[in-house]
Formats: sequence, structure tokens, C-alpha cells
Amino acid sequence: MTAYAIAHLHPADGPVEDEVLSYIERIQATMRPYGGRFLVHGAEVEVVEGAWPGAVVIIGFPGVEEARAWYASPAYREILPLRTRHLGGDVIIVPGVGPEYDASATAAAMRAARERTAGGRTEQDRTEQGRTEQDGTAQDRAAQEAEGDPAQSVRSSATAAR
Repeated sequence: MTAYAIAHLHPADGPVEDEVLSYIERIQATMRPYGGRFLVHGAEVEVVEGAWPGAVVIIGFPGVEEARAWYASPAYREILPLRTRHLGGDVIIVPGVGPEYDASATAAAMRAARERTAGGRTEQDRTEQGRTEQDGTAQDRAAQEAEGDPAQSVRSSATAAR
């Protein structure tokens, strides 16, 4: 499955440093042995939501293992400081999805997992437990009132009236 190395590079103040230009000249040769190719390289972004200062680089690889191997390779590690000394940023590796990917199936699987991790209870069980807890609170109030605590009776009545 295709994977992507995605970099969000933060802009540097001033002109581009010679070391950054050297990095740009040399990076492509480090990607070739791993099947990497630029899909987006340093493009300015059109921000449509949130804030995103900087540029984006997206490199496609045949798979996650190839992307990881490229990033850890001696050839790339040798040139990496040429960029990092001058440009801050974030780099991630993410797996892609296939042509048959269905977002609604993912949502259904996530919903099912959420239900399983909710203590083995269904939504109906949680709703019924909530009602029981509310009923228990009302019973506690009634017991306190029956014990003759006039201050508690007034507070309980005021709370119930809201």
C-alpha cells in the first residue's frame, strides 16, 4: 500500500540558505533507491481552515517500510542537517488507502470499537444506568427529607424545582 512522507516546513526569516539549496539538490537521489518520488515539493498552501504557516512537501513511496527505510538511510541522514539547521518543521509518515477505501465502513468499525471499549455496555445499557443513578439521587434526597433535615429539604426542593 502506498505511503507518504509529509513535511510541513516553517518559513525561515530572510533568503534561503545555501545549505538548504544543497539539501534540495541532493534529496531526490536519496529517495530513488526506495521508490520515492515528489508529489508536492515546497508548494505554498491555500489555507481554507485554521492556520498553516509554511510550505508542504509530500513524497510518495511504495509502502511504509520503504518510507521508513529512506528516512533512516545513511544518505538521507547525511543531508538532513542541511535543512534542519535552517528550517523548522514537522515530518510524518502515513499509509495511504486503496482505491476501494470506504470512509463509511471505517466509521462503522470505529463505532463498533467504541461500543466494545465502553465497558462492554451498549448505548441502551448506559442510558438505563444513567436513569438508575438519577433515581438513586432522588431516593437519597427523599431519605434525607424523611430524616427531618429541614435545610436539606429546602435545598432539595429548590433543586427539584429548577
